Amino acid sequence: MSSLPGATPSRPLIQRVVKSVTTKEGLIGTYDYKALFTPNIPFIRRRVMSSPFFGLHDRMPLLLATLLGFQHALAMLAGVITPPLILAGEGGANLELRQQQYLVSTALIVSGILSAVQITRFHIWGTPYYIGTGLLSVVGVSFTVIPIAQGAFSQMYSNGFCPTMDDGTPLPCPKGYGAILGTCAVCALLEIGLSFIPPKVLLKMLPPIVTGPTVMLIGVKLIQSGFQNWMGGSGLCASESTATGFFAKCPNIEAPHALPWGVPEYLGLGFSVFLTIIICERFGSPIMKSTSVVIGLLVGCIIAAATGYFDRSGIDAAPAGSFIWVETFPLSIYPPLVLPILALYIIVATEAIGDITATCDVSRQDVDGGLYESRIQGGILADGLAGCFAALMTITPMSCFAQNNGVIALTRCANRRAGYMCCFFLILMGVLAKFAAALVAIPSPVLGGMTTFLFCAVTVSGMSIVARPHDAFNRRSRFILTAGLALGYGATLVPNYFDNVFSYSGDNRALQGFLDAITLVMSTGFAVTAFVCMILNLLLPFEIEEDLQGTVSENSTQDEVQPQGDKQV
Repeated sequence: MSSLPGATPSRPLIQRVVKSVTTKEGLIGTYDYKALFTPNIPFIRRRVMSSPFFGLHDRMPLLLATLLGFQHALAMLAGVITPPLILAGEGGANLELRQQQYLVSTALIVSGILSAVQITRFHIWGTPYYIGTGLLSVVGVSFTVIPIAQGAFSQMYSNGFCPTMDDGTPLPCPKGYGAILGTCAVCALLEIGLSFIPPKVLLKMLPPIVTGPTVMLIGVKLIQSGFQNWMGGSGLCASESTATGFFAKCPNIEAPHALPWGVPEYLGLGFSVFLTIIICERFGSPIMKSTSVVIGLLVGCIIAAATGYFDRSGIDAAPAGSFIWVETFPLSIYPPLVLPILALYIIVATEAIGDITATCDVSRQDVDGGLYESRIQGGILADGLAGCFAALMTITPMSCFAQNNGVIALTRCANRRAGYMCCFFLILMGVLAKFAAALVAIPSPVLGGMTTFLFCAVTVSGMSIVARPHDAFNRRSRFILTAGLALGYGATLVPNYFDNVFSYSGDNRALQGFLDAITLVMSTGFAVTAFVCMILNLLLPFEIEEDLQGTVSENSTQDEVQPQGDKQV
């Protein structure tokens, strides 16, 4: 490990450890713990105090590092477990219950391990390159893979790659999940290669006008599955044509307190989660605000358990502990997935630039210069390696999480010690298999109330990326957005519009795989939007625009608008 620029000289490790556990200063310090837990009660005046800021390398009390690290872990929990729950369940690979529990456990463990790599920051010997940001960067399973994988699973079941019953009911498909993992592992080489491109060049290739609407469409697509779960489930019970017999009720007729899809009880159960999140934001203490999604999930689970919606048989049958490779999946490459997964890694790389820049900002680190660019390079390289190694550890691609920045800003803690404690708690929660089993047993309406909020936050993140430049909504950018979102929204709302474009039915498997890849890309709304916005951004010239005061917009260069012979102001 390299010594980070700007780090302060430290005493020997043994002396620091002894002081941390044997002195009041090292254990507790002088931090105002009361302010962290004091709720925002109406009509009661609170004492306004400025909490100390803990930078990357500042000394902080062990208790506070443990507390804030646990807070970080809770804030990341919902985002880490959501993708494996969706991809392993109905609408995904339909894996067996023990495999779903295993994937949730493994997602937490891999998240903790790869987050520690990002936080530590390793120097590649003999080169100017690094692995990791050296910041409090928490890594989780990327949401970007969900719509791509769901489309791939739908295609796999329709073309016979995944098995179904005689009546069309999908059976567990570990082979399909392994194909997604294998394809992700190989395609991760693209992001590894992108990490060696200077960040300035990468940003010119993929500006906010391209990445913003792309991220927004990812969130829009995900909201659909979240809202379906909210109303009872996203499986066969949610469709009028298949909601019969065993699936006449959600999730099926044998589940405890099973009800038809869309009944008021399911709506209210999901709304209890949604309302709790809002209440925490309005009246909660700082620690409640940063963990509001988890608190909402907990309240929904309590209500569901009290009213008989929980099935605890899976929890009772789960082992006490779990770890990576307890379950394995046959790795392979699914050719139609290659193009969409390559697009995924480009998006993950550009998201990483924005997330790392925001983390530098809230951590009071430079957002320009050599050290900043080195953090960008190290972060993207670590994300690329995470995509490869996470797949080999049976988890879909990992990337830096943006919500981590909100926790840093709220708690004023960017300290790496708290980051390591966060990694410890993520790994601990993953090893405790009963905890993962409890997460898998959460009823779909409760999970849907939480995921709908999370997925809408992804959409808002995309909107904020588009609006980041101060001249974001000039005529040129509005035209690019309109053209890109028109096709992107169309593909998202009517994903089967491209199914009958190709009529080939021969025996050439290579050609069939290529056509399937095009169909999968064209039915993925955010991929269509990214492609259209990228092409138009390269083709359309910049224009001269004036605001109400008559000043020239920065959409054009000074050389284009300055009359010859005039002085430059």
